[in-house]
Amino acid sequence: MSVRVLVVEDEALAAEAHAEYTRRLDGFEVVGIARSAGEAVRHLTAHQDVDLILLDMHLPDGHGLGLLQRLRAAGHLCDVIAVTSARDAEVVRRAVTQGVVLYLLKPFSFATFRAKLEQYADYRAQLAGAADDVVQDEVDQLFGALRNRSGQVDLPKGMSPDSLRQVTDVIRDAAEGLSASEVADAVGVSRVTARRYLEHLADQGLVLRHQRHGGSGRPEVNYLWRR
Repeated sequence: MSVRVLVVEDEALAAEAHAEYTRRLDGFEVVGIARSAGEAVRHLTAHQDVDLILLDMHLPDGHGLGLLQRLRAAGHLCDVIAVTSARDAEVVRRAVTQGVVLYLLKPFSFATFRAKLEQYADYRAQLAGAADDVVQDEVDQLFGALRNRSGQVDLPKGMSPDSLRQVTDVIRDAAEGLSASEVADAVGVSRVTARRYLEHLADQGLVLRHQRHGGSGRPEVNYLWRR
């Protein structure tokens, strides 16, 4: 049986993109798109057909966590994956306390989206096959399906998560964007290495490329974090 998904996202293009990403995955079915907290409540009140909510935190009529609190109080126990640009650690903490099973930061590629939903699908498959009374090892496996690092997208050969994080932090903090040389100086790596990580981020849809003229008048690629 397919996982029935409600997309809650106020931006029309993002809502349709998330719905289309979901439709491309085996075992998932989009049953609705809500552009506000009110629409989400109305859908869930009228239809008992939602297993999973893809929830944005920034909604025009309230915060996503406020909507989640309302749904829990009304007895809606569907699972929730946050799909949001909200990077505040306090929001993440509150999301965990309110039962958000996974947290996906915008912007992201389809590969990253697919990895998260496949983690969730693995969890549901293990849960469906579990006995009514589980032992500790089975509980660990169920929680591990949601936390398993193997669900993350593999980096290209020769790239390290630590270096990627450093490059990401530098480029994200640069309001006007940076060249590969500037990132290399900030991180302490070669220009070639910095450019490789920046191109990876661009391929993932996280960074924008555009040409700018350097001090010598020669054009160079500027990388800007997609906000």
